[in-house]
Amino acid sequence: MPWKHWSAERLGLLLAVLAALGFSFKAIFVKLAYAVPQATPVDSVTLLCLRMAFSVPVFAWVGWRASRDLAPLTRRDGLLVIALGLLGYYGASILDFIGLQYITASLERLILFTYPTLTILIGVLFMGKRASRREMGALLLSYAGIGLAFAHDLHIAGDTRAVLIGAGFVFGSAVSYAFYQAGSEPAIRRLGAARFTALAMLVSTGATLLHFMVSQPVASLVQPAPVYLHALGMAIFSTVLPVFMTSAAIRRIGASKTALMGTLGPVLTIFFGVWLLGEPLSWPQMAGAALVLAGVLLISKRGAPTVRRPQKGAPSPSSVEAGARST
Repeated sequence: MPWKHWSAERLGLLLAVLAALGFSFKAIFVKLAYAVPQATPVDSVTLLCLRMAFSVPVFAWVGWRASRDLAPLTRRDGLLVIALGLLGYYGASILDFIGLQYITASLERLILFTYPTLTILIGVLFMGKRASRREMGALLLSYAGIGLAFAHDLHIAGDTRAVLIGAGFVFGSAVSYAFYQAGSEPAIRRLGAARFTALAMLVSTGATLLHFMVSQPVASLVQPAPVYLHALGMAIFSTVLPVFMTSAAIRRIGASKTALMGTLGPVLTIFFGVWLLGEPLSWPQMAGAALVLAGVLLISKRGAPTVRRPQKGAPSPSSVEAGARST
């Protein structure tokens, strides 16, 4: 296979792009499920429960295989996995699903992708990192584009209050996911991408099922066949595959570059929204998409590595990279 001869960075960039493609379709699946004709549309908690229930067999199997020959988790690692699982695919997902009840898929994805800047900011403030000039330039280009498209969607919205409510939930989702992504990098280096991802997703699934049990009747799981199909598609193509691709990309290129490559997501969601949901498309959105792509192309070119402030007792960069490659 040709990719077996690729560098770790090149493969990491490809995995990050494919993950962005999968995640970008999640909002489309959600909007399609909400639009299935029935007396009471499926609610956000039930839909998220179905998504996680369809995903959990894969994560349970991967978690078992990845952990069977390894030492048990330390108390610190266990608490970290629980915290990140609650932040990432439970907290971020439930806030996002609620927000999608109020706003379009395109607008949701644009707001959600404030998380790359939040991820970098968290790394700078709490993890001793510094953003490189290349990362800052890519951020400026990407978020100028996202700002253009966001302004367009806000202008054409008929119900400003609903847009603001939905935007608030989705921004909360972005904050939650940014903490997950920033914290997952050291966790992946210690535990390995497959083991960490599977365990974090099992925590998220457990939290989602508990939320469902305390807030919804069991009868709400009875849904029309199209809802199940959309939830299954979301589980496979917008959860299982991109989750592992994201973790593998983080292991190879780091959380910041993975997040920046994910800015392709808004562009993809805009076009999927136009194609499948009939959402409007305008020149400001196209110009915004072009700027986002320019930012992604900038970060995809090899540049100087991100400089880290040395920390007392921290391993050298070479030892960290070797450990990351061995997991």
